Formats: sequence, C-alpha cells, structure tokens
Amino acid sequence: MNILEIANLNKTYPTFKLENISFALEPGYIMGFIGSNGAGKTTTLKSIMNLVRKDSGTVRAFGLDFAENENAVKQKIGFMMGETDYFPKHRLRQITDVVRRFYPDWNEAAYRDCLRRFGLDESKKVDELSSGMRVKFNLTLALSHNAQLLILDEPTSGLDPVARDDLLELFQELIEDGSRSILFSTHITTDLDKCADFITYIKNGRMLESCSKDDLIGKYRIVKGTPAQLESVQAAAVSVRSNSLGFQALLETDRIPKIDGLTIDPPTLEDIMVFHERKGGYAHESAAL
Repeated sequence: MNILEIANLNKTYPTFKLENISFALEPGYIMGFIGSNGAGKTTTLKSIMNLVRKDSGTVRAFGLDFAENENAVKQKIGFMMGETDYFPKHRLRQITDVVRRFYPDWNEAAYRDCLRRFGLDESKKVDELSSGMRVKFNLTLALSHNAQLLILDEPTSGLDPVARDDLLELFQELIEDGSRSILFSTHITTDLDKCADFITYIKNGRMLESCSKDDLIGKYRIVKGTPAQLESVQAAAVSVRSNSLGFQALLETDRIPKIDGLTIDPPTLEDIMVFHERKGGYAHESAAL
C-alpha cells in the first residue's frame, strides 16, 4: 500500500494554475519534490494537507481519503513549512507542552530520545537556536507523535553545508526500518543527489517527471560537441547552451544521434532541471563551456 497517493490535483489562482499533479510514495522511501521558485511546490504541499482547498483531485494517505479522514490522517503526518517560527522568546519545553496536547499518540519516551539525539536543550529559547537546530526541533515534535509521513517544505533552505549534510543523513536514518517516508521540496538539487530515492519535478504548475532518481538520470544525457555538430543535435535537444567553442545540450538518451566525436555524460539533477527550465529558449554564451 502506498503511504501517499495524489491523483489529478488541480488548483487555480488568478495568476497561477496547478494542473493534474499525480504521484505516489511507498513506505520506506524519500521523494524529492523539485521545481523553480513559483513552480507550484508549496501550493501542492498545502493542497495535500488541505491548508488550501483544491479545486479537484484526490489525496489518499495510509489508504484513507484525506478529506474524509483529515483528523485521523494528520495524526500520522509531520508537516513543516520551511523554518517554522514559534514564539521566539518561549522556551522549547513551553512549546512542547502546547503541541503534545493535540496528539493522543504522543510518545514521551520518543520525545526524550530525540532531544538527546539532536542535542536539544529544553530550557533554551527559540531565538537561541541555530537554523539547523530549529529544523531538528520541528522534526523532534513530528517524530514524538509517531509520524509515519514527513512532508517538509524547503527544510534545508538557509542551512550551512555541514548542517544540511547532517540533516540529510538523519532523513536516511529515519526511513531505514521501512515504516516512514519523507516528501520534501527543495531547489537545492545536490541534496537530492545524496538522499532521494524518487523525484517529482513540476514546472509552471505542471508535472514533468515522477519516477525513481536513477530512472530520471538514466533518461537523459549531457551531450557536448563542436559548433559544426550543433545542427545535428539541436532539434532533438531539450535545450542547448552554446558559444563560439562548442555546445552543451540535454537530450533524452534514446534520441542522441550517432555522430562521431560527441562527448556524452550522465547529467546531475541540477543539469536536468536547468536545461528543462531553459526549454523553449536558446542560450548563446561568450564564455567557454
């Protein structure tokens, strides 16, 4: 059974439209949710959590229709929008005293274990915590009510590289026993290179890809060549960057022409996203590639 299923999710605003977003996440995996700023990532996550009312589509979690079982489903979800700001002058224990009242399944032993594991001091005030420690406090609260699904919006944004790496290692640890899954949005694709099992990619409110990370990377190749070779590649390319010395293009693997002298390499997630965001345009650069 999938831990989360989204089918044909739609939401229309005066200047933006989220169209037919569909994907599923199994227990025990991490899914990265990518797209440029304004692509609709936050709108999708808020629609999943019923924080904004979707126009149509269905959301199922733990085999249940979300809309019909909202309270029960939310008990099993840890949701975080960026760096959540609690009352900055309140101590962590004061915030915890409020939060635990909302969860009948609150596990005090798990809470204490997370405090020790993350090095959190309950006597500290929120404004005394670093960005990384605030994220860990949010995760502590989620894990203390036995959340089986973590939905996180830009959890690594604003963290330094060491704090980000620590957090990604934690994500991998959290899913090891196969009982939890994590869906998190980010524009830092290098984070997903390290920890994601699946990628869902949206652009301008529409879904471009939703598959395993390995399948997504395997679907494309970065092709490099000379200016004279560009014409033979350009029509099949997702998009192209070029200068007087040569070109660089993203192509689907099965559409690469058989031309001697081309350099063909697997892309990173960042490559895939950058070239897709350029699609429809053509970049000519003066610097060497």
